Amino acid sequence: MKFIQTILRGIGQVIFQNNIYSGILFLVGIFYNSWLLGLAALGGTIISTYSAQVLRYSKEDIQNGLYGFNGALTGIALLCFFELSLGIVIALVLGSVVSTLLMHFLKKILPPFTAPFVMVTWFLIYSLLFVFDVPLIASSGPTATSIDVLSASSNSFGQVMFQENVITGLFFLLAIWVNNKLMAVYAIYAAVLGTLTGWLLSAPITTINAGLMGYNAILCAIALFGKKWNDYLWITIAIILSTILNIGLGMTGIITLTAPFVLATWGILILKKKKGVLIKK
Repeated sequence: MKFIQTILRGIGQVIFQNNIYSGILFLVGIFYNSWLLGLAALGGTIISTYSAQVLRYSKEDIQNGLYGFNGALTGIALLCFFELSLGIVIALVLGSVVSTLLMHFLKKILPPFTAPFVMVTWFLIYSLLFVFDVPLIASSGPTATSIDVLSASSNSFGQVMFQENVITGLFFLLAIWVNNKLMAVYAIYAAVLGTLTGWLLSAPITTINAGLMGYNAILCAIALFGKKWNDYLWITIAIILSTILNIGLGMTGIITLTAPFVLATWGILILKKKKGVLIKK
């Protein structure tokens, strides 16, 4: 029973919700959109969590799901970009294990967030593409000529875990609301502001409506969450910065994943620290 709770917390921690009910709602949302991606999320979380147990990492960190969420994202990403095959399953297992090793290493230096997932998944995707010649799944989304802020914002929640589905996005929002209502409000603000920032910066309308301009913003808002006025200002800066980074990295042809969130949040934390040092002086 404790292991099941740990797995649910690991899935919840993808959006920094240390709550088993949030984890359940996230899983329901994923399975609603794709049973295969739901299994990938479970598989990645179980493998990365079990790896941490075998390596005897901090029991408290493991129980809080901190060694599960990067594996969950790695599993979902691989099955989102590639067709199911034995090779992809092997990559999922290896990626989940390595994400645990990177998480343990990075947390000694700085807040890792989803950096282990980004690093491992970039390596796996480009290795599969250029070394093993495994093709990406062809994507053909609907075209659009006008922005739909509501569906784009809802899709933004889903896209945190590669789910372009309005209902899934609502499940994800509910999962955050169950754990922390104010955090959910900030997440909505982030989804809308990220969407509008993408529109102002002339990102493709189809990309915006798919939620690809809002998911990094949501992660920034939750990672930097606080109840002070200054927190709101820092979050706003991080949202805008993450959207700019998302567009900029995308223009290079890189699959951005959650790198814009990680870079923007690290940048804000460094600025906050430097500001604090200056105030003390």
